[in-house]
Amino acid sequence: MHRFLGISILAGLGLVLIAGPAAAKQCPKLVAQVNAQVGNRFDATAANARQTAAQAEQLHKAGKHADSEKLATETLEALGKKKM
Repeated sequence: MHRFLGISILAGLGLVLIAGPAAAKQCPKLVAQVNAQVGNRFDATAANARQTAAQAEQLHKAGKHADSEKLATETLEALGKKKM
């Protein structure tokens, strides 16, 4: 029983260690989706979306991945598109 518990804990820890870097790679994908969504638009909404996408990219570079993902997701939702 103790061996099973130990293996389970190690497996869970391994999952957490793998999922962290994978989640960090989500930010650039979301920023790219925002930029693709606004494309060549020049309206105020597109300008705001580009600005927030740049902010999300800076947050990602600063290691604040949760904040970056949240900002990029909110921007996509404001543009009327769900994240992929």
